[in-house]
Amino acid sequence: MNAVFEIVLNPLFAFSVLRVSTPILFAALGALISDKAGVINIALEGIMLISALAGVIFSAISGSAFFGLFMALFFGGLVAFGLGYVSLKLKTDVILAGIAINLIASGGTVFVLFLLTGDKGISSSLASKLLPKIDIPILKSIPILGPILSGHNILTYFAFISVFLVWFLLYRTPLGLRIRAVGENEHAVDSVGISVVKTRFIALIISGVMAGFGGAYMTMGYISWFSRDMTAGRGFIALAAESMGGATPLGSMLSSLLFGFFDALSNSLQLLKIPYEFVSMLPYVATVVGLVIYTTQKTKRMHRMRIKAESKKEVL
Repeated sequence: MNAVFEIVLNPLFAFSVLRVSTPILFAALGALISDKAGVINIALEGIMLISALAGVIFSAISGSAFFGLFMALFFGGLVAFGLGYVSLKLKTDVILAGIAINLIASGGTVFVLFLLTGDKGISSSLASKLLPKIDIPILKSIPILGPILSGHNILTYFAFISVFLVWFLLYRTPLGLRIRAVGENEHAVDSVGISVVKTRFIALIISGVMAGFGGAYMTMGYISWFSRDMTAGRGFIALAAESMGGATPLGSMLSSLLFGFFDALSNSLQLLKIPYEFVSMLPYVATVVGLVIYTTQKTKRMHRMRIKAESKKEVL
C-alpha cells in the first residue's frame, strides 16, 4: 500500500494523469456538444480510430505534424457528417449507425493500413510526426507545479482550453443557444423557423472534430504510431465521463480527469508486478462504478423532486 501512495503522490504521476486524460476529455466534450443537440454520438470510438490513422498517414506523407492534425480533424468531421446523414436524413437509428461505424473503424483502419504500407496492425513503416511539446518558461522552474503542468504536448493544453471554448460556444453564442434549444424542445425550435436537422448536423460535425483531436493526440502526442484498436474504449469512457459530469463542460473535464487517474494508476501499478489482467481492468471498473453511482444519485434526486411536486399539488 505504501508503494501505491508513493506512486500517486509523485508529481510525475499527476503529469501522467493529465497526459492520459487528454483524449478522453476531447471525446467527452464532443459527446457533450452532440448530446446538447439531442443526438447521442456513440461513434466516438470509431471516429477517434479513423482520425488517429489519418494523422499518422498524412503526417508521414507530408512530413508535417500539423497537416496530419488537420487531416485527422477533417476525417473526424467527415465521419460525423456521415453519421448525421444516415441518421438524420435517411432516418436510420443513430445508435445502430454509430455501432456500425465503430465496427467498420476497428477492421477498416487495419485494412487501409495494410493496403497502403503492408503493415499488419501497427504502422511500423510510416515515419509519422509528433506534435510539439511546450515548456512553459516560468512555470517549469516552480517545484512540484513545474513537473506537473509544464512539458505537455500542445494538444493537452488545448484540451483544457477547449473546456472554456465549448462552454462559450454553448452558452454565449447564437449557435450554442440553437443547439441547446434543439436538444430540449425540437418542436418549439422548428415552429420558429430554425432547422432542427441542420443544427444537429452542425453539432455532430463539431462533435466529430473534437473526437478527431482525441484520435490525433493518440498517434501524434501520446505515442508516435498507430496500432489496431489503440483507443481501447476511450470513446465509450468519454460518453460515461460526459454523463457523469452532468452534461456540463466543467463536469465533463472533472470526470475525464477521474477516469484518467485510474488509467494512469493502471499503467503505474504494472511496475509493482501486480497481475496484468487486474491492472488493465481498473479504468473500465471505474467507469462502471462511476456510472452506477451517478445513476443512483440521479434516481434519488428525481424521486425527491416527484415527492415535492406531489406535496405541492396536495397543498393546492
